[in-house]
Amino acid sequence: MFEIKNKEFYMDGKPIKIYSGAMHYFRTLPEYWEDRLTKLKLAGFNTVETYTCWNLHEPRPGEFHFDGMLDIERFVKTAQKVGLYCIVRPGPYICAEWDFGGLPAWLLKDKNMQIRCMYPDFLTCIERYYKELLGRLKPLLETNGGNIIMMQVENEYGSYGNDKEYLKFVEDLTRECGVDVPLFTSDGSWKNMLSGGSLPHLYKVLNFGSRAKTAFNVFKDFPNDGPNMCGEFWCGWFDHWRDKHHTRKPESVVKEVQEFLDCGASFNFYMFHGGTNFGFNAGANHNPGSAYEPTITSYDYCALLNEYGDYTPAYHAIRELLHKHQGLEMQELPPSPQLQTIGKVELTESAGLFENLDNIGEKHYTPVPESMEFFGQNFGMIYYETVIKGHYDPIPLMIRNVHDFGFVYIDDKYKKFIDRTVYTKTGRFSIGSIVKKFTKSAQDTEVVMAGAVDGEKKIGLLVDTMGRVNYGENMIDRKGFSDIYIANQRQMGYNVWTLPLDNLEKLQYKSVEAFDKDKGAMFYKGTFKASSTADCFVHLDGFQKGYVFVNGFNLGRYWEVGPQKSLYLPGSLLKDENEIIVLETMGMKKPEITITDKHDLG
Repeated sequence: MFEIKNKEFYMDGKPIKIYSGAMHYFRTLPEYWEDRLTKLKLAGFNTVETYTCWNLHEPRPGEFHFDGMLDIERFVKTAQKVGLYCIVRPGPYICAEWDFGGLPAWLLKDKNMQIRCMYPDFLTCIERYYKELLGRLKPLLETNGGNIIMMQVENEYGSYGNDKEYLKFVEDLTRECGVDVPLFTSDGSWKNMLSGGSLPHLYKVLNFGSRAKTAFNVFKDFPNDGPNMCGEFWCGWFDHWRDKHHTRKPESVVKEVQEFLDCGASFNFYMFHGGTNFGFNAGANHNPGSAYEPTITSYDYCALLNEYGDYTPAYHAIRELLHKHQGLEMQELPPSPQLQTIGKVELTESAGLFENLDNIGEKHYTPVPESMEFFGQNFGMIYYETVIKGHYDPIPLMIRNVHDFGFVYIDDKYKKFIDRTVYTKTGRFSIGSIVKKFTKSAQDTEVVMAGAVDGEKKIGLLVDTMGRVNYGENMIDRKGFSDIYIANQRQMGYNVWTLPLDNLEKLQYKSVEAFDKDKGAMFYKGTFKASSTADCFVHLDGFQKGYVFVNGFNLGRYWEVGPQKSLYLPGSLLKDENEIIVLETMGMKKPEITITDKHDLG
């Protein structure tokens, strides 16, 4: 039996330390779970930690998915098979650089929605999800013979709010669902965060990336019944588009872990294995001090295992340290992942997005622009079309709040590209006597000259999304745009096509065409053979911005601004004959991609 008492963790009456590594089942294909978990165990760890992703488990209200990559029960059982305990962090909010912090986009259909507080409709939705999720996890609790030893209540709540009634609601709901293992909260090592995010009677862990002895001093003001534990030791960091890829020297990681060991603390590596933000799942940041910053597809995180599960120098260094500290005998490691080069793949067919609106989109009418969430759409793209009728002098169109990239067309001719990531405003704020400058994204208005109108003029706006904000004060991040104005005149009446891009089998192709900005986004399709199921990487030299689908699986976003220049293609997706589709939104030089054994990550 696992217990927390006398400032220690105990298992069956014997004191233990938790040496944990984070790995998210929803960022790694299930064919690789046992390999990655075995590498965690053989590195000297005894526990795996994972969040859960509400947005994928319940993509529509009351519709639950727990199969394939979402089979958390299989993941936890696999961890037990290789000899690992498990810590589960069910949220409901997880941050994790994941779209909307793991909250489902359909919550935002309610224009009055308030998240992470005692807003009644939000609580009703949590309750439905928790009863389904925790009902599945209850048999896997350590108290029932499983390996789940602890669960978290909410997540870094002190970085967002201070509604203690809400925290207590999440705690009580967790207990009502039959969870009888110890519960805990996690927050940054700052008094303000612990004051807002913790409950006096619950065990508390801290999240930080350095100076453990100093960080734990905060508990002088927050009595904690359990041992010191770092719930997220940030061994690396995530990347935004246009950033440099974050790295950290192995000796720095070893130094920090040695400090944990010296002071007898437990810890959870965040991340041990980061994996990939496949599909549209990467989130974004938008805080005081920065503009809107979407996260890249790779979640490499400078983790001990890299994105495709290979060993890093830090892995070997930490393995040696943990084995020496625990007196463990080194065992043989599984081999590194096999990689392959397939070579150049010619894309021989193309399909225009606008030519296929009615094939892959659903048409709606709305008097004023509404967000994709209003129409029940979680991910993808959305196209708005309106017609200005009458007699107008040359007019500036004021297009407001495009989230996140807008392609403007006037009478079916490409006019302008709107990029939310480059709009900023500067200002100042103060905390006591400290005055700081900040940059933040504005409530943006882009002016587009449309010329005179004498009769009719058609305005089209294709919006490509890049991830909902997953942390901080701007998390209510509906996708689409809010308005078109001519001076003070609001433009009314829109046809809207929702484009979730989950039904590309309905596209109608023809012989490959060069990219034409007036024709808009283009799908390019090709086929290739694979002689093995070894991993590889798709390189998109000459392409600018879009998505890649292999055998119907969305590998994620690419963007020429970097730092990521290739997309990870797991070998388990491959067959003898394979189909690849590239959706390019801005332009390409040649209908050809390359698949190699080299990962280009900044």
